[in-house]
Amino acid sequence: MSHTKKVTIPILAWYGDEELELDFPESWDVTVCKMKGQDAPPLNEAGIRQAFANPIGTRTIREMAEGKQEVAILFDDMSRPTPSADLIPFILEELASAGIPDDNIRFIAAIGAHGTMNGIDFRKKLGEDVMDRFMVYNHNPYENCTPIGKTSYGTPVAINSEFMACDLTIGIGAIVPHPFGFGGGCKIIMPGVAAMDTIDANHGRLGRSPDVHAGELAKNDLMQDIIETAQLAGLDIKVDAILNLKRQVTALFVGDPLAEFTEGVKLARKHYETAMVRDADIVIANCFSKANEMLLAPMVASPMLPKTGGDMVVIAITPEGQIHHYLLRSFGKKFGGRGWKTKGPEGVPTGLPAGTKRLTVLAQYADRVGADWLAPPDMINWAKAWPEVIHKLRSEYGEKAKVAVIPDATIQYFPEAWA
Repeated sequence: MSHTKKVTIPILAWYGDEELELDFPESWDVTVCKMKGQDAPPLNEAGIRQAFANPIGTRTIREMAEGKQEVAILFDDMSRPTPSADLIPFILEELASAGIPDDNIRFIAAIGAHGTMNGIDFRKKLGEDVMDRFMVYNHNPYENCTPIGKTSYGTPVAINSEFMACDLTIGIGAIVPHPFGFGGGCKIIMPGVAAMDTIDANHGRLGRSPDVHAGELAKNDLMQDIIETAQLAGLDIKVDAILNLKRQVTALFVGDPLAEFTEGVKLARKHYETAMVRDADIVIANCFSKANEMLLAPMVASPMLPKTGGDMVVIAITPEGQIHHYLLRSFGKKFGGRGWKTKGPEGVPTGLPAGTKRLTVLAQYADRVGADWLAPPDMINWAKAWPEVIHKLRSEYGEKAKVAVIPDATIQYFPEAWA
């Protein structure tokens, strides 16, 4: 029996957070592209309390809640790794100390253009206690949004009416790399609780700028438009986590949405930073934190492949499949959301991701419709288990191959790709 190299990657976020072991021929050159903060220790209770006691750019939640009547708490959905249930008790403690009764607090899922969450999702994200005590709503981007003006970029802004009816507003999220710059901060408002016309104006028109990419904020008009939208909406406080590869909170930033985000990004750049492997024959791009948005993987995997092309393997193991996206997903062979049509003559990619000769998707729970985020479905090699993948790769490369493994291509940051 030949010797093998073994690499362990995380899978099934929100479904048990398990691990998958990948084996490679001993003779292959295999590099695991770890982000710097992959194994950072989780923040203890004292550290969390310290963040809430010393907010950035604003007063504490308890102080801001005094004299307020109605409170809205926004949270992100299952396409984001934020362990909101670990942070909510500290927020509720602050509100209780200010005399805010449970009946005056509601939670709103800031789903943006994504599909709605159900009770199972809410319990995973918020915890059983929240579901027992509070009203929890989904945002509807097509109804019940209040117009509040325009940004300097001309984006017409309409925001969830239940949110706008509250006099204290709080958001919970995580600062992670995103193709639009960094997630977290003001994105909980736009697209989180914005109307579809607002989302479309921001993502569609401003999203086409060459300065819109992971890590870029200063010249990024799309992100600046998002910040203006949140300021128009009046988001009072944002709670943003930095996470390790186990989705544990390793640092926490609380305070004014822009001020805390600005500070948090300074750490995020270092925490999620990952060194690239150049000219790899094979790139294994695992999708863990955002397994239901596997379209993010080729953006970080493609630059590692040679110009002559190589093999890309996207691992997207999630029972729920790819998330519904009413702006960008297809809803028929020739029909889709407004942004879907920008991808090609019929709305789907017309070829494989850049630098890819062969694209394999390892998905124990296949989602053929969701695959059109990556490539035409008939150009994808499907596999349900790793042995299928490695058998095909070994038959192609024999005893010599240069391999890069990305443990979580959906949140890792590769600054070299944009240098």
